[in-house]
Amino acid sequence: MSPIVSWLWLVPALPLAAAAVLCFLPDRLRRFALPLAGGAMGLGFLLSCAALSEAARSPSAAGVHNFLWLEFGGSPLMLGWILDPLSAAMLAMVTFVGFWIFVFSAGYMAHDPHYVRFFCFLSLFASAMLGVVMANSLLLLFMCWEVMGLASYLLIGFWFHKPSAAAAAKKAFITTRIGDIGFLLGMVWLYGESGTLLFYDQGAGCLETSAIARMAGHAAGAGMMASTGISLLLFAGAVGKSGQIPLHVWLPDAMEGPTPVSALIHAATMVAAGVFLMARVYPIASALPPPPPVAQVASVASAPNAATPDAPAPAASHPSSLPSSSHEASVSAPTSVRSTPLPALCLRVMAWVGALTALFAALTAVAQTDIKRILAYSTVSQLGFMFLGLATGGVAVGMFHLLTHAFFKALLFLGAGSVIHGCHDEQDIRAMGGLRRWMPTTFVAYAIGMMALAGVPLFFSGFWSKDEILHAAALWSPSKWPFIIGVAAAFLTAFYMTRQMVYVYAGEYRGAGRGADGGGSMDPHESPSLMTIPLGALAACAILLSVLGTPVWPWFHAFLSGHAPRFEPSISLGVLVVMFLSVVLTAGGIGLGLSIYARAPSASLADEDPLEAWRPGLWQILRNRFYIDELYESSFIAWHAALGRFSAWLDDKVLGAAVESVRLAALGLAWAARLCDEFAVNLGFDEACDCLRQAAGRISRFHDGQAQRYLRFLALALSALAFWILWK
Repeated sequence: MSPIVSWLWLVPALPLAAAAVLCFLPDRLRRFALPLAGGAMGLGFLLSCAALSEAARSPSAAGVHNFLWLEFGGSPLMLGWILDPLSAAMLAMVTFVGFWIFVFSAGYMAHDPHYVRFFCFLSLFASAMLGVVMANSLLLLFMCWEVMGLASYLLIGFWFHKPSAAAAAKKAFITTRIGDIGFLLGMVWLYGESGTLLFYDQGAGCLETSAIARMAGHAAGAGMMASTGISLLLFAGAVGKSGQIPLHVWLPDAMEGPTPVSALIHAATMVAAGVFLMARVYPIASALPPPPPVAQVASVASAPNAATPDAPAPAASHPSSLPSSSHEASVSAPTSVRSTPLPALCLRVMAWVGALTALFAALTAVAQTDIKRILAYSTVSQLGFMFLGLATGGVAVGMFHLLTHAFFKALLFLGAGSVIHGCHDEQDIRAMGGLRRWMPTTFVAYAIGMMALAGVPLFFSGFWSKDEILHAAALWSPSKWPFIIGVAAAFLTAFYMTRQMVYVYAGEYRGAGRGADGGGSMDPHESPSLMTIPLGALAACAILLSVLGTPVWPWFHAFLSGHAPRFEPSISLGVLVVMFLSVVLTAGGIGLGLSIYARAPSASLADEDPLEAWRPGLWQILRNRFYIDELYESSFIAWHAALGRFSAWLDDKVLGAAVESVRLAALGLAWAARLCDEFAVNLGFDEACDCLRQAAGRISRFHDGQAQRYLRFLALALSALAFWILWK
């Protein structure tokens, strides 16, 4: 095991420690917030670079570090962290992008009264994501996953004085919890099947061959393998966290938080966690049922009429004899009966969800006017591409787009933050225009991010990662529809980003008269260097990262698979066809956007969008996001509200009435007991006592201590006695 593995825990621990210190730092010492938070991320990046170098130099030298967390009933519960190519690449990306977002935040939030608290929450957020990335235990990953959900709630609702921000924070927290229920159930099921939640543990981990074979060979009901059910539940958690349909509704509303929060959520943390989770558990998601024994397959092939309804089912092979991959399973049967197996059910579900989300979000982005909301729907769409790449091409295809997207989407969001800052908190693209003259540095950086996202060929990383996904989808055997849907989404991506660029940077400035003073004196201005330097760094990465995944030198794919990269100057015809199609899509989307918006630029804020004038009905559907929020409001939310009202009625009228009846009955019994006590028991006892007391009072008169009275009574008594005797 490499020595760097022993120190890897410092990468998430440093920002966590910074968050703890900032939690108690008074606001008068706000100048120390960036050095603490940014310094922790910078040191984490250096450690991540060392880990990345070690993983690239010798993947076999990487390893895991497991430790005992607690023990219950004699069963140890282990946690741990891992260094492998997947975690090393993610650690380097999160720390690098996060560092520049922290630097940008120092300028963007400079005048916020809660500046220190903001950096505290940012550090907690980054620490949680780093814990997700390096966890070697699904339980530890889930812990960090939930901490990240808490941090997102705190950051989205950071400006809690705005009702919209508070509502968006609650919406994000509750919606992602829906997916997390599936995650939790899948985790419990996985523990029941494998007896451990460690990913790798010297052959006993839940992602290692023996555990995968057991889960793939265990039927869970309805013809589904245990591995399929587990992976689908885990995918539900990924759908919620990564904003895929139908749980995508929280992500666009998360724009209510400060723009650096949007950049961190959409680029380096939070939404990328869902894709990373499925990449990490890919061995479970891609597991196929074991093949029947070779001898039995051969007998069936030689005697096709032997398969009758009364024939006994094939005996299950021992898990230790199962092949370690679906490819081995497919080649273990004789040629006469060999066929290409369908991908695992989870991968097929993932491909369709990803493709449909990519198209849905791209269509919605076409009709949005908030600069951040357009980018938010763009993120939803690109996450759909990532899941499509994972399902059809494997881990390297999906993760390469995740990494490239992290850089250019962070660049775009920070560029949007620079525009908002320069336009005095304006976010409506219709109130912008002509900013290329007012903000040249932001314009150049934003243009680079736009071209990377749109997939402009050769020099921008988004072209190569998107092209690879389309190529994998084109070769996907179950269906060509995900490829067709992906092609449409890629075309729309280039179109709506061109629309945004024209609205924001072309033409003349349309925001005059919308300043804080109500006049036209609030002109746009370029952002300070503390905000433009991060734009330059991320723009450079959006270009330079393109060299890591080209078909000629696929370094990243070789790195994830643990092989040395090879230079391959020849490119297959299929790759060239998809590359040409990708170029045509990008050129068509940009050309259509320019032809619609650049030829007749909007002159005032009141001008309607050309698409709105062309198809107002369709425009309203896209503008209102296909009315998904309204659908949820009138269905699930209305049903829950009705259930809540019914529960309140049941509690008030039925249960409350029953409780009130019991209360009145008890009160009646108490009054009866009191009456009995007061007027029966107490009254009789009091009367007897009074009689006794009166009698005793009368008798006590004869005992007043006066001797003369005693002698008088004695004389009277003797006289009476003598009279009675004499009388007798």
